[in-house]
Amino acid sequence: MSVVVVAIDGPSGSGKSSTSKAVAEHFGWAYLDTGAMYRAMAWAWLASGIAIEDTAAVAEMVRRTDLQVGTDPVAPTISVDGTDVSAAIREPRVSAEVSKVSSIQAVRDDLIARQRAVIAAAPGGIVVEGRDITTVVAPDADVRILLVADPQARVARRAAELGEKATGAEVTDQVIRRDRDDSRVTAFTEAAEGVTVIDSTYDDLPTVVGRVVTLVEQTLAEEH
Repeated sequence: MSVVVVAIDGPSGSGKSSTSKAVAEHFGWAYLDTGAMYRAMAWAWLASGIAIEDTAAVAEMVRRTDLQVGTDPVAPTISVDGTDVSAAIREPRVSAEVSKVSSIQAVRDDLIARQRAVIAAAPGGIVVEGRDITTVVAPDADVRILLVADPQARVARRAAELGEKATGAEVTDQVIRRDRDDSRVTAFTEAAEGVTVIDSTYDDLPTVVGRVVTLVEQTLAEEH
């Protein structure tokens, strides 16, 4: 039996991570946060001292980096060269710089290949979230979703998530600027053909998760 793939794209603060983890846990599937992979490489770059303008050197650093991603939706982990960076990659300094690394095409190519390998190795099923999963990483996914929400709701959610770790200005920068920067290299603001749009602005997490679960169940029933 082939791997069941659920691809969820969307902007910062739309609820991608919480929804994806809950859906994966519901079905007993794996979970992959592709954004964490880019954050991990940004963390590695910040520690490397390499000038971001030297894109070839940055890409070579990424290629040589041992990146291990845990796909348990209850406790996802990520490590760089043996160091657990699951918490460190959420720090504001990484959030402020990640788009510089993720905008390098050679870096994207490397990580997309790794993401596809994780998907192919998943037992049974996997929920994958990010910016370009429905269009680039897994355009043939069984279920493709674009999760959206208005900017005010997204900033409020991210602020609640970060708590005292970031100022209001930092949170707004993380959400609005990162979306703007990332939209230059991948289209995630509008749904591609065949992608279902779910607006989470006025829905709580259980409601959004329920909508995704229902969509997955309906799709799988139709396929079989």
